[in-house]
Amino acid sequence: MDFEQARFNMVEQQIRTWDVLDPAVLELLGTLPREQFVPEGRRELAFADVDLPVGHGEVMLAPKLQARILQEVMVAPTDRILEIGTGTGYLTALLAKLGATVTSVEIHEDLAAGARARLAALGIDNAKVETGDAARGWGSGPYDVIVITGSLPVLPDTFQKQLKPGGRLFAIVGERPVMSARLIVREGETAFAAVTLFETVVDPLRNAQQPARFVF
Repeated sequence: MDFEQARFNMVEQQIRTWDVLDPAVLELLGTLPREQFVPEGRRELAFADVDLPVGHGEVMLAPKLQARILQEVMVAPTDRILEIGTGTGYLTALLAKLGATVTSVEIHEDLAAGARARLAALGIDNAKVETGDAARGWGSGPYDVIVITGSLPVLPDTFQKQLKPGGRLFAIVGERPVMSARLIVREGETAFAAVTLFETVVDPLRNAQQPARFVF
């Protein structure tokens, strides 16, 4: 398989057409070897417009969604980043290439170990993959960018409170069949601005907070 041509086609045919036009993002997606982050035996699908199973019922998000996340959070070279849901480590690598440091949290130790190995193989040393349940937040923060790769029926306040002033949080909120991708910006100590970006459907984050249910 010609990976270079497949990567070029992915950027031009999938990513650009989904309103991802940031030159830095496009250049990075066109050079970082996505095929090295795909599970064994699935490299021919590395650039397909699909979510790829990675084990434990988890998936590697489709390229265009990962690209859109990267564009929306507007990573700066000095940014401290928190990622919830490492998966194979591809989005972790993208964030690390653009930001200062990344802490990525994965609930499954074998997936975390695989991601660490892939990042190390590419010499990406500013990303740390930790194992744990980060469904209610992680660490003390504060962070410039927080990315949550699984959907949340309810967005806990914890994540917003872990943002620095000016910090950006990307989350997909809702339950099937209606979910919306949101960008939340911390504008002050208690002031937050939220924008709905697009509708999508993503599998829920493990142990995500559930909405209160009315019981008769």
